[in-house]
Amino acid sequence: MSTRGEKLMIGARLKALRHSLSLTQAQMAAELEVSPSYITLIESNQRPVSVKLLMRLAEVYDLNVSELAPSSNAQLASDLAAAVKDPTLEAADVTRAEVDAALQSAPGIAQALVRMHEKYRSLVLRTQSESNPLSDRDKVEVLEETSKPVDAVREWFYESRNYFDVVDRAAETMAEELALHRSEPHTAMTGRLAAHGIRVRILPGDEMEGRLRRYDPARHELMLSELLGQSSRRFQIGMLLGSLEQSDVIEDTLKQSGLSGEAEMALARVSLENYFGAALLMPYRRFLAACESERYDVELLSHRFGTSYEQTAHRMSTLQRPEARGIPFFFIRVDRAGNVSKRFSAGRFPFSKFGGTCPLWNIHGAFETPDQVRAQIIRIPDGNSYFSIARTVTRAGGTHYNPAPRLVIGLGCDVAYAPRLIYADRLNLDRIQPTEIGLNCYLCERPNCASRAQAPINRRLTINEQERSLAIFRFEGED
Repeated sequence: MSTRGEKLMIGARLKALRHSLSLTQAQMAAELEVSPSYITLIESNQRPVSVKLLMRLAEVYDLNVSELAPSSNAQLASDLAAAVKDPTLEAADVTRAEVDAALQSAPGIAQALVRMHEKYRSLVLRTQSESNPLSDRDKVEVLEETSKPVDAVREWFYESRNYFDVVDRAAETMAEELALHRSEPHTAMTGRLAAHGIRVRILPGDEMEGRLRRYDPARHELMLSELLGQSSRRFQIGMLLGSLEQSDVIEDTLKQSGLSGEAEMALARVSLENYFGAALLMPYRRFLAACESERYDVELLSHRFGTSYEQTAHRMSTLQRPEARGIPFFFIRVDRAGNVSKRFSAGRFPFSKFGGTCPLWNIHGAFETPDQVRAQIIRIPDGNSYFSIARTVTRAGGTHYNPAPRLVIGLGCDVAYAPRLIYADRLNLDRIQPTEIGLNCYLCERPNCASRAQAPINRRLTINEQERSLAIFRFEGED
């Protein structure tokens, strides 16, 4: 949700919130330290809400700022906007206001239209692959099938805002039992495994035959590669503890997921075990308190909790316990080619479901300055602005002849939260012009972009043989 460069009207949502709390306008005004007339003007949409009042609302009523946005589901808004702009529908002139109106009045119909469009795209892609004599139809079908579990689990995590309460609380309870805040975590956790009759062995990389972790229940051994760093070893031990001691909690959570199919359930189970491992090493209340006191300094918190930069940043995107929320971050991991291997969001950042990411985003520029955090304010096509930080990390398993790949971890939040982050200290947030980015080139309609790699799918190309522009592709409707 953007709070800069636009007028944010939240009248209906503020009124609904006030009614849910059984407050009069005067009572709410007193709690927010504003005048009753100001509340009246906002509720009647005669006055936009200020950034100061938004933050006060979030603080007093323990809300995410994004929950007060006119459309809290930015992902659905993004998907619907992309669907209606498909040339097949001949509805390219549908405005953003009309999309928002549809979401407000008939969100169920909007979801149905998006699902129908996704099935249509899948059918078109399948037809194209079948009619292409150069394509291997069997491999195409396998690729389509293998992507479905990943998409389904990602969607489940997105709808859950990347937070699973019972799993998180179970990990926190175990962390207290093990006294991880005052003992050496590796010793305490291996001791817990020993109580199950399981020993941990660190083996040479060549003996692991390319694997970093292997659990053999028959031999009661957890084998870890010497190529894993200490933080990764702890994480793998924590993951196994979750599998052994919290299987009922994890299975109950899976039953409520709506997922089906062996592959989906297996992937979701591993994802929840990973979630448990991170929550064990960074127990919720202690980690949130440290985040707030250290202003979300990822590097410092990594040292304090003995975790990697990636583990720490990822954990920050899960801090959405209803009575004690952290900043609703989104988290993304990309490689040099722009491939996204992880994406999670505690807020409502609208990740694209296909294609790469915008090259103007600092998650790509971070490769130019290894191991340094880069900060940037970005604005996406729907007008929402976000504060984004990015830094490279190196994966485990590197050797002289097989160096580990370098990736970039991106972490971001609505720009309204930026003053709470240490990374914004040297930036003048009121004067910085946001970098305009698209979700990806296929969906972006920004004109004359020198970084554009693909033509937008909802516009027809225009070819001018007498001119050469900054952009490789030009399209109808571009000035």
